[in-house]
Amino acid sequence: MATETRQQKKYKEQVIPALMAQFGYTSIMQVPKIEKIVVSRGVGDAVNDKKQIDYAAEEIGTITGQKPVVTKSKKAISNFKLREDMPIGVKVTLRSNTMFEFLDRLINVSLPRVRDFKGVPNKGFDGRGNYTLGVKEQIIFPEIDVDKVNKITGMDITFVTTAQTDEEALALLVAFGMPFQKKTVAQPA
Repeated sequence: MATETRQQKKYKEQVIPALMAQFGYTSIMQVPKIEKIVVSRGVGDAVNDKKQIDYAAEEIGTITGQKPVVTKSKKAISNFKLREDMPIGVKVTLRSNTMFEFLDRLINVSLPRVRDFKGVPNKGFDGRGNYTLGVKEQIIFPEIDVDKVNKITGMDITFVTTAQTDEEALALLVAFGMPFQKKTVAQPA
């Protein structure tokens, strides 16, 4: 069996007891957990330049340590010069150890490198306990060599959890150390 990552250890020792106390769960099986993390990038320029897909796939692969899958268009849209089954993006689904290692690097290394970082927005929940975070620049990841980047682009990182509500998912991600923005209260003048 593979060795346990820091985030897996943190989940067992700190997150589970904290969430059980907060939500009054009677069994550890009720405690929400992160099932998978999906990292995806749409490449709109791929319609005109086929190499853009290769660049995006290489960057996502470098960041996640896993080979990405090329996503294709489902239908043709003539205004965008898009035909059916054209490659328009890349995505990677991370699970188990690679997922926890990516989560650890994202929270402790990459997000603090964001310029003027005030926390991740807490508006990305979907109502069913999943959270999507948009990253504007791929260069926040230390694996990316800034000199080799041909175009600064963003990506979406989706956390799929077993939480039933957004409140549970927020508590789970906060317990892992995700730096959410603090709600500011307007000060009277």
